[in-house]
Amino acid sequence: MACVILIVDLFLDDRRRYVTHLLCQVTLLGAAVLTYMLGFGETTMAFSGAYIHDAFGDVLKIAMYVVTAAVFLYSRDYLKDRNLLKGEYFVLGLFGLLGMMIMVSAANLLVIYLGIELLALSLYALVAFDRDNKTAAEAAMKYFVLGAIASGMLLYGMSMIYGTTGTLSSTEIAARLVDLGSDDLVPIFGLVFIMVGIGFKLGVVPFHMWVPDIYQGAPTSVTLYIGSIPKIAGFALVMRLLVDTLPGLVVDWQAMLIILAVLSMAIGNIVAIAQTNIKRMLAYSTISHMGFLLLGVLSGTTEGYSSAMFYTLVYSMMALGSFGILLLMSRSGFDAEMLDDMKGLNRRSPWFAGMMLIMMFSMAGVPPMAGFYAKLSVLAAVVDIGLVWLAIVAVLFSVIGAFYYLRVIKLMYFDEPVDDSPLGGSADVRFVLSLNGLAVLGLGIFPAGLMGLCLQVLS
Repeated sequence: MACVILIVDLFLDDRRRYVTHLLCQVTLLGAAVLTYMLGFGETTMAFSGAYIHDAFGDVLKIAMYVVTAAVFLYSRDYLKDRNLLKGEYFVLGLFGLLGMMIMVSAANLLVIYLGIELLALSLYALVAFDRDNKTAAEAAMKYFVLGAIASGMLLYGMSMIYGTTGTLSSTEIAARLVDLGSDDLVPIFGLVFIMVGIGFKLGVVPFHMWVPDIYQGAPTSVTLYIGSIPKIAGFALVMRLLVDTLPGLVVDWQAMLIILAVLSMAIGNIVAIAQTNIKRMLAYSTISHMGFLLLGVLSGTTEGYSSAMFYTLVYSMMALGSFGILLLMSRSGFDAEMLDDMKGLNRRSPWFAGMMLIMMFSMAGVPPMAGFYAKLSVLAAVVDIGLVWLAIVAVLFSVIGAFYYLRVIKLMYFDEPVDDSPLGGSADVRFVLSLNGLAVLGLGIFPAGLMGLCLQVLS
């Protein structure tokens, strides 16, 4: 369908570009309906065992469809004001979504890698989408070079696993690694390279160097895409590669994840305090959140995996709302990127300030927002396996991180505005953003439904 949309777009002028956007939304709606109708049944394998169809993948795919639709809607007016409302943006977004769908349902190392590369190539092009923006071009080049190195590391690690087990199938690798025992060091070395690749894709420390530059340099509409949807696919990548494929090396990857999680929470929260660019601040915030996400995975329990899944879905909604508000605050010739741009926002638009208040409180883990319950469930999973010290460390860094979230709220409600220009936004965008905020608030008050679904699909 993405190819059809690209062909149709060739025959549209700028005044009718909304047709491309509408076709993308219809495509996403159709995909969501088909996934719901055909999914949530028994787990089945296809394509010689390279593709797995299960409820876990169905939930993540539907979540990605919804977030992608919201990203396209939030980005529409922003792109139009900058003469960037082109069909290529939406088509690249759909191809990136296809890559993430492959990652979610892959049961073969080669298929996982193909999904990763399809996503990566789409993101490289999206970051450089504004060809007249030198900062975006520089960010895209950094992303491409570092991404190529990380992909090489990941592929090398996969080749070592293949050389040891003689198969690319996730289920067969899991069985053969158990038979090998712990005497063979080759799989351990392979795991190290795989962790480097995973760390880069998630943007965790010490593989985070690309995240702040890309978030700041890319157009905000692209930052919105990168900061929300790929995080869901990144969680699926961790589950498919580590939990499903390498359970025999669980002791080794648990130790590695502990190191990555602690470093990410520390560096992400501490460095974010010093930022004056809000996109860069949210980039370091993402790093810390990915560290928190890894805590649920490293627990090695079904409850831990479900809490990590819940955390991922909640975070994607928080990132979607935060960057969506920045998009709506931007206008032709101006991008809302600095913290000072948030000053006096409540006087300019109480609605905008209220939505951002919900997002910042949720990211900080303040009850009754969804972010609070997401963090609480992850901490409970860590405590259940006896790593109380790790939970304490996570809480300490969360308290540190609350400072820069609350600083945004202080700027919105207690500082004088530096810009008195009116804030707009079409009715449909404001409506969806309101639903976004209500979802973050509602999942904090009534988390049992989504949490139960996550636990059910992972049981």
